[in-house]
Amino acid sequence: MISTPSVNAAALVAIDMHVHAHHPETRSSEAGRAAEAYFKPSDVPLDLDGTAAYFRERHMACVIFTVDETLSGQPQVDNETVLAGAQRNPDVLIPFVSVDPTRATAPNEARRLIETGRVRGFKLHPPLQQFFPNDRAVYPFYEVVEAARLPIVFHTGHSGIGTGVRGGGGVRLKYGQPMPIDDVAVDFPDLPIVMAHPSFPWQDEALSICMHKPNVYIDLSGWSPKYFPANLVQYANTQLRDKVLFGSDYPLISPDRWLADFEKLPIKEDVRERILKTNAVRLLGL
Repeated sequence: MISTPSVNAAALVAIDMHVHAHHPETRSSEAGRAAEAYFKPSDVPLDLDGTAAYFRERHMACVIFTVDETLSGQPQVDNETVLAGAQRNPDVLIPFVSVDPTRATAPNEARRLIETGRVRGFKLHPPLQQFFPNDRAVYPFYEVVEAARLPIVFHTGHSGIGTGVRGGGGVRLKYGQPMPIDDVAVDFPDLPIVMAHPSFPWQDEALSICMHKPNVYIDLSGWSPKYFPANLVQYANTQLRDKVLFGSDYPLISPDRWLADFEKLPIKEDVRERILKTNAVRLLGL
């Protein structure tokens, strides 16, 4: 049984679909230092309770998650810590978990997490977990998640992790191509899918998939809106007005920074509310 978070959607101004649980030792890793040089993040709270207070103060809720990977060398917050933080702050933290789907134990681990009743979705990062989303070897994992009708957020496009590091830190950008996700959307039509980030350099692919497949969404995290390509803004304003979601990429990009730049985009007022909150409310069942 999946529990409903104690989020009062009517009282919120926005729901941030893309917030990372931050390990306190991340800055000590080469990848962590390179990511900070790339994103130039603001000074925001990094612990879970501080993150919750940050969003609560702004009348926002957020989807918060970790990434189950070892490639980057960054220490990761474990799923149980994320779930416990959300239990302490159920009014603002909506917990997603992460499982490396390439492990043989992934379906059982996903099932165990879902059976806690505390999980609201999953986060996958193909470039860091080193797999193509349409690899049939990971389909048993998708079967478990689809059966629970929980969404999966897939990283797509360029990776800020590894940018500027020798050899890209081992991160292979090919795994971030959106088109393999189209196969997943066909083979698992009842699985809600969120393609995270403007999918540079494959933005047109992402837009096409999102238009074509009813179960696919796009979150706008990881880039300041002032850098959004014109076609993304155009489709967000029109055909995809019900499929595009606000996401910041906290703590590397703060909601304050993202929203200030988003305010300057030529987005219709009724569409602005859908992107910032209404679409996420529907997707998350709030």
